[in-house]
Amino acid sequence: MNLRTASKYAASNNSFAIASSSYQKYFFYLRLDYSNNNMSNFNFNGVYPISEKYQKKVAYFSMEFAIHQPLKIYSGGLGFLSGSHMRSAYELGQNIIGIGILWKYGYYDQNRNADQTMQTSWLEKTYSFLEDTGIKFTIKIHDADVWVKALYLNPKTFRTAPIFLLTTDLPENDYVSQTITHRLYDANEATKLAQYILLGVGGATLLDKINFDAEKYHLNEAHALPAAFYLLNKYKDVQKLKEKLVFTTHTPEEAGNEKHNIYLCQKMSYFCGLSIDEVRRLTGITEDSFNHSLVALRFASKANAVSKLHGEVSRKMWGKYEGICDIISITNAQNWTYWADKQMYRAFNEGDDYIMDDRKKYLKKRAFEIVADQTGKIFDPNIFTIVWARRFAGYKRADLLLQDEAKFQQLISNTKYPVQIIFAGKPYPLDYSAIGTFDRLVNESKKYKNIAVLVGYELTLSKRLKQAADVWLNNPRVPREASGTSGMTASMNGAVNFSTDDGWIPEFINHGHNGFVVPKADYANMHIHEQDEYDVETIYKILETEILPTYYDRFDTWRQIMKNAMRDVRFQFDSNRMASEYYDLLYR
Repeated sequence: MNLRTASKYAASNNSFAIASSSYQKYFFYLRLDYSNNNMSNFNFNGVYPISEKYQKKVAYFSMEFAIHQPLKIYSGGLGFLSGSHMRSAYELGQNIIGIGILWKYGYYDQNRNADQTMQTSWLEKTYSFLEDTGIKFTIKIHDADVWVKALYLNPKTFRTAPIFLLTTDLPENDYVSQTITHRLYDANEATKLAQYILLGVGGATLLDKINFDAEKYHLNEAHALPAAFYLLNKYKDVQKLKEKLVFTTHTPEEAGNEKHNIYLCQKMSYFCGLSIDEVRRLTGITEDSFNHSLVALRFASKANAVSKLHGEVSRKMWGKYEGICDIISITNAQNWTYWADKQMYRAFNEGDDYIMDDRKKYLKKRAFEIVADQTGKIFDPNIFTIVWARRFAGYKRADLLLQDEAKFQQLISNTKYPVQIIFAGKPYPLDYSAIGTFDRLVNESKKYKNIAVLVGYELTLSKRLKQAADVWLNNPRVPREASGTSGMTASMNGAVNFSTDDGWIPEFINHGHNGFVVPKADYANMHIHEQDEYDVETIYKILETEILPTYYDRFDTWRQIMKNAMRDVRFQFDSNRMASEYYDLLYR
């Protein structure tokens, strides 16, 4: 597109932006007619058999997919979920394809300044394993043509469902248009909207180009909502749209759901040519602030929250609005095949405690090589290790342990029950408060041999840290965590969860049996600082009186807790269960 006239909207601070016994094989053949009359044939290579149970065609739209370490097009939990979903779809033989964006610079690369504090950098990524489909087409963004190209992740590459990734970083586009697919979650408002249009309209257009007549369009969060307006233009029927659209919401606070000025949305061609009056009539939005999630809930035939608790919170939160669809709960899960340490599970299944203990210590030692490499600190695999690692966001409270300085000093200097602590995670690159918290932890860690802060928290490091952990600490401020799936993969690697009672945790932890949990207080009637004080006090009490004595004095009991967690997470929170529930509960 020619967006030179819109550059003030789209560029700022250089910011750019198995399953059933009965199978039927399917093959896709694409024959595309472009405006220049060139023809392109693209065949889905690596076709896998589709289970009779999962014949329904589904298109799954997500801003990010955490598939494997080499493909850096994700930031955090949303991507980890979608990546596990696509892996389980492959394992179950589901007729689903993923639609995403090929981010030229990814989320960002997390490095260090000279003083070890956090540095953000953006490096161009190249992927020889992505296939050039030859598919190109234009979509309207800011009422101008933008060229879009589709690349293909073959199912054989990483054992996933087929995934198409869209890019505008093409010589046919001007520079501003190229930048739409440069940075995941670009800070500039208009660039964000352009990205949402690309995912939604570009993805829906691609489905038509490849003749994939999806029976369900699944929006993983509301980013791809413009696909709904594309379908309205296509079918001229709101009821037909509703039959096609399903929606997954991940945000348990209304304020956390994105809103943008409705006039800017129209200017950016978000509504696919519909007038403001038509948009208001169709969506029920009367104010100038366009609430993407609310409209998704009004357009969808059904939606799901990502844990039972989140479902309760969501139904209460959105229940005051008219015209929203039913919100069910499908609790998030992670792909056991990808994440679990198979040798630990083999020892567990064979009842060989010696091999199991030896394997866990080996995993810790291997992970501690990363600690030594990054920080120069030698951690001991025989010492109890706490790991806090996830996206840095205020409500996740990375530095909660430090809020009681006396207790913190007592914990890290304990000679009877010694501990080691590792912190890691990526703040949003422009969330200076979260970056400040990260840097504070870095500076605190310089004072101690047994505290380390790591950078580069992506799939590989995430798995290594879960293998390093004896306790996977999770302390979000209740009830702000919709699901929080990192503890699932931690248990798959022999770590014991210790968490506040939020997200998926109420469905999993039986205190003292397969993990440890902070009992809920009357949070609704507490100020934030009171909630923080209660949580940190209770965390230290459980650590001092239950967790550490069990680990050091009654290790047979500790091992059994670990085993219970490994067993329970395997059967309750493998994403094959989740992917099956999506077909059974959301796509029906």
